[in-house]
Amino acid sequence: MIELCTKKRMLIAITLLGGLVSLTVLVLIVESHWTDNSNKLYIENFENNTACLSGDEYEIISECHPCSAFELASKSIDVCVHARYKEVLKCKSGETVTRSCDRVAWLEEKAFWKFEAFVFVLAFGSCLSIYWRENVLRQRIIRKVARQLRASV
Repeated sequence: MIELCTKKRMLIAITLLGGLVSLTVLVLIVESHWTDNSNKLYIENFENNTACLSGDEYEIISECHPCSAFELASKSIDVCVHARYKEVLKCKSGETVTRSCDRVAWLEEKAFWKFEAFVFVLAFGSCLSIYWRENVLRQRIIRKVARQLRASV
């Protein structure tokens, strides 16, 4: 495939790729300046309850998990209106509080492994196509050399 490209086409392709890379870097720089850089893992948002806000100790009853479709649609839990994930805490005073959170570890891990599997399949497919292409080119060269040898004899 690449042997069919002229120098002019290759230069245009490389220039376009370089332009895309520089555009991507520019977008990343602009986005990093416009977004809020808070490194907090949790949005401090409690549902109708301020008992744990005063700095009381608390115990996590239910780890961070997605809100159900019903909770999102009905807006029955205020936390689910602001964020799509929630966790349940038990304050030292005994009250149960729902707090929003922005990361679910097992969902992120699942997405990571899906991505890794996709990249592996893509790499394996690329290796197979390169192996196949090398064999095709090798056979062409062998036929060409054989033809030249028959013509010279």
